[in-house]
Amino acid sequence: MRIMAIDYGDAHTGIAVSDPTGLLAGFTATIDAYRPEVVAERIAALAREHGAEELVLGHPVNMDGTLGPRSEKARAMKRLLEERTGLPVVLWDERRTTIDAHQILMNSGKNAKKRKKVVDAVAASLILEGYLTYRRQG
Repeated sequence: MRIMAIDYGDAHTGIAVSDPTGLLAGFTATIDAYRPEVVAERIAALAREHGAEELVLGHPVNMDGTLGPRSEKARAMKRLLEERTGLPVVLWDERRTTIDAHQILMNSGKNAKKRKKVVDAVAASLILEGYLTYRRQG
């Protein structure tokens, strides 16, 4: 089963797609768009292109476990994606993924300008890896 993870942001949205077995993260991309409808359409096109059967959307939960305005944006995107794709959308706690993505890229020698271009895709990969690990254990 191919699974697509999404790190949804105001201007940049990271995408990561698993391999056909649903065990490993593979393809990554970044969608540069501001309007949720445009982002949802591009995600739907990528889901069709890659044969995704399930979507995992990063859900920004505050470090203390509370839900804020970013959480509501994610829940609104979840509803939009379900309408546009017809696929199940799982909200996945994404605490620290962007911070961890920046750290990984910095440790690999990427300068700030290069990190900015790929950090969302790396964050989506971290969301996907966390979800795939959870599925294997569950």
